[in-house]
Amino acid sequence: MSKTSSMGRGIQALLAVGERHARGFPGGSAAEVAADLDRDRSQVSRSLRTGGQEGFLARSAARTYVLDWSVFTDAQLLTERRLQADGATALDALAAGTNEACFLGVLRGDSTVTIGESVPAGSNLVGSWLGRPYPAYCSDAGQAVLWEAPEEEVRSVFSQVVFTRHGPNTPANVDEFLARREAARVRGYSIVDEEAEPGLYSLAVPVRDFKGDVVAALQIVGIKDRLEPRREPCAAALAAQGSWLEARLGYRS
Repeated sequence: MSKTSSMGRGIQALLAVGERHARGFPGGSAAEVAADLDRDRSQVSRSLRTGGQEGFLARSAARTYVLDWSVFTDAQLLTERRLQADGATALDALAAGTNEACFLGVLRGDSTVTIGESVPAGSNLVGSWLGRPYPAYCSDAGQAVLWEAPEEEVRSVFSQVVFTRHGPNTPANVDEFLARREAARVRGYSIVDEEAEPGLYSLAVPVRDFKGDVVAALQIVGIKDRLEPRREPCAAALAAQGSWLEARLGYRS
């Protein structure tokens, strides 16, 4: 898109207002935004007025332009709907291609919660995990949903958690969790090997939205003796469906 087109100039003005918010300012006047962009004030003023007419900007009592956060609320709601609908499509395709149970999980406090699943009969897993929380430090989705969280944030999430042993390889503390997450990030996907329960093995990748935030984890879960020997082709299928779902959510790497 040309920066000299009216649409390009309008988007530049919107981004400039957003940048002012990021720097701690309560929006900006036409003169301030024009100075930030090193552009003519009257031209910037027209772009800002148009942004207000289209519902992207609001005018404060101090006559500064601020972002209309309802736009971002609407975008977030759309993301959540797409995560459910397109997530179901990705889960079904992944389950059909691997013949293993596949799940979509999100972070809720210090637990992960399953919001989608596709469990083929041949997976040998029974029961539903929909809506059920599980400790994030040893869950199938835990490392992936915290994939890009700063170390201090991870430590905060687990600050009140007792690392109870659920399987033979459950991490003993947050340092072990962080070390496993770092290995997963180098690898490109997480492996949870008998951490959640004996004999259970899983792979997971993070799913990002249009803002680049990790909003969920896509997982393959199965019996270790069957899934571990097929790790590489299953991880490739997982990565492909994860990338497809991210694209549907508007993520651009």
